Amino acid sequence: VQLQASGGGLVQAGGSLRLSCAASGLTSTYAVGWFRQAPGKEREFVARISRSGIRTYYSDSVKGRFTISRVNAGNTVYLQMNSLKPDDTAIYYCAADTDVVFSTRRTAYDYWGQGTEVTVSS
Repeated sequence: VQLQASGGGLVQAGGSLRLSCAASGLTSTYAVGWFRQAPGKEREFVARISRSGIRTYYSDSVKGRFTISRVNAGNTVYLQMNSLKPDDTAIYYCAADTDVVFSTRRTAYDYWGQGTEVTVSS
């Protein structure tokens, strides 16, 4: 099983980035979550999308600015990030959850990608 996160980079405050998470090797359906970890801080939940792609959930800190999506319950999940702030600077990780129970806890996710770095300058 492999999850490949990409799309990070350096952007000015107010700008946008789109992250991608490509999964391979999974034989069952799965929900996908995005997490982020800023320097010196714990990894935190950002967003989640259900197996079907119909249900989404966001942390309060990104709600209204970020959009998680997947096409036709496919293996690629996107995180569109708009109105970026310096506080959004972090390494962003995608993860797959094969359990049917909804969760935002890191420990609920079975597989993790390597992370992609996002830096927002003021």
